[in-house]
Amino acid sequence: MVVDDDRGICTFLKRFLGDEGFVVKTADEGRKMRRALADDAFNLILLDLGFPRGEDGVTLARQLRVQYDYPLIIISGKNTTIDKVVCLELGADDYVTKPFEPRELLARMRTVMRRYSGRVDPGPSRDQQDAFLSFAGWKLDLDRYHLNAPTGQRIRLTGREFEVLRALVQRRGRVLTREQILDIVANRSWSPYDRSVDVLIGKLRRKLGDQASNAQLIKTVRGVGYVFAPSNRSGLHAAGQE
Repeated sequence: MVVDDDRGICTFLKRFLGDEGFVVKTADEGRKMRRALADDAFNLILLDLGFPRGEDGVTLARQLRVQYDYPLIIISGKNTTIDKVVCLELGADDYVTKPFEPRELLARMRTVMRRYSGRVDPGPSRDQQDAFLSFAGWKLDLDRYHLNAPTGQRIRLTGREFEVLRALVQRRGRVLTREQILDIVANRSWSPYDRSVDVLIGKLRRKLGDQASNAQLIKTVRGVGYVFAPSNRSGLHAAGQE
């Protein structure tokens, strides 16, 4: 993935790297980057350091390193030692200054990717065309917007509860921040103080009989967000309908 507010660079790198056999996605802001990360796994991220509006590259690099272990190369017009040191201390694997020679960038990418060989998360396996999503005896009916308990009981979900649960189940095993969940479900700009996701998670846990203090389905990742990671534990039960 290429994250750069300069769409010309995004277009150029998508074409150049595509000719070299890469499948490239681009994002020109942090929100689009987080949405892409929620939906797909990546072998490498190229991140611009300077953004004229919103979050800067340093902030985005910090977020990446908290949540993911993908290879990361910073691309920047700044060529000072302090900028390079800051980015490397944040966990970047390399630092390339603009303007760059495309072949040199490609060589650096391949070097970094070799170091990560075998470590890149392939992402959760899922078939989003299935009519049902199943987990721990539960079935989420994507056509009828129903949740069926292991006992066969139908659990009523609001539209927003259904969308949050679907987003988590389809990305099982992947940690999602509150911002990513809001972007997926609401497809709107979010406020950093928006706690509606926490409220919805609480309601879903009650309906799934998944106690927050010992969650077996929707688990809290402190300081990051939530992950859907059903265990082999049996005995989860429907907590009733609204």
